[in-house]
Amino acid sequence: MKKNKITITAGSVGEFFRNVRENAANLDKGAGIAPGTTIMFEDPLEMLNVLTHERVRLLRTAKRGAVPIAKLASELDRDLRAVSRDVVRLEKAGLLRTSYRANPGHGRCKIVEPVAKEYLLSARI
Repeated sequence: MKKNKITITAGSVGEFFRNVRENAANLDKGAGIAPGTTIMFEDPLEMLNVLTHERVRLLRTAKRGAVPIAKLASELDRDLRAVSRDVVRLEKAGLLRTSYRANPGHGRCKIVEPVAKEYLLSARI
């Protein structure tokens, strides 16, 4: 099931735990918390290391729906191996998911899917 929104941000450990405490307090009061997932990097440079220009392009293209990785590489006009490496990195970060499907007459193909309808990038320095 695709999530509505993933927020990708950079912040300190203190900010992370402050957000957790706020969410816990809201739940204790019986109030809900906003749906979605937040991925927080401690260092903005680490975030930029994961979200390179080409990986952001890849996310934008993959956001349209499930697509074979070979088609994704073709649409991006990039080498299949480079796109594969970027997909692995983004999957480890929790931003994409992959699966394999039968490709009649050609074995199996790797399918790339977004995990959210919307990605929100935020960083403060």
